[in-house]
Amino acid sequence: MRLLLPLLFAASSLLAHTVQGRDADFLKHATGIHAGPFLYLGAKHMVTGYDHLLFLFGVIFFLYRMRDVAIYVTCFAVGHSITLLTGVLSGIHVNPYIVDALIGLSVVYKAFDNLDGFKTLLGFQPNTKLAVLVFGLIHGFGLATKLQDFNLSPDGLVPNMISFNVGVELGQLVALSLILLVMTQWRRTSRFLRHASLVNVLLMTAGFVLIGYQLAGYAWGDAA
Repeated sequence: MRLLLPLLFAASSLLAHTVQGRDADFLKHATGIHAGPFLYLGAKHMVTGYDHLLFLFGVIFFLYRMRDVAIYVTCFAVGHSITLLTGVLSGIHVNPYIVDALIGLSVVYKAFDNLDGFKTLLGFQPNTKLAVLVFGLIHGFGLATKLQDFNLSPDGLVPNMISFNVGVELGQLVALSLILLVMTQWRRTSRFLRHASLVNVLLMTAGFVLIGYQLAGYAWGDAA
């Protein structure tokens, strides 16, 4: 419960993990190869990416074996690596509000899945690994849209994007390690099973907040 509340607060207070300040200035003006700074920015983006962390939290919620955690996280990493690199390097652009709304939907989906919603209401269980891979593709486009806003220089773009993606993976590993550390302690208490349903309801609520915020931004943007 204590693990989810900060993430839920972050989502509900709409602190999107945008690139601002000195980081934004660097991206706007960087030319040539800057492997170290891009690696750092990739890691920072993932660690502060509340929507990504909420989804990962849902993915590993009922995974007790490290082998299973590794499989699902790999599916997610493969998905977002493909679309992050493809989106930026090929110039494929997707409306950021729609992408981020779909990322919010991924949070809702996983929480609903954790509550056995598919089995209860629909009588079947979707392929969870495939779902994580597909949502990983969507999350990758979310990362790509953030970078495309800066019209990155083509000089050194490929190595810089590879470095950024490596940084994303390292940031994901750090964040996931911390989440697993807290969850391991929580699972050893009787409160875990008592509060599991409530926590996933809160997780779903956070996902709906993200969806609503992004769809409102899309509507207002079109109106403007």
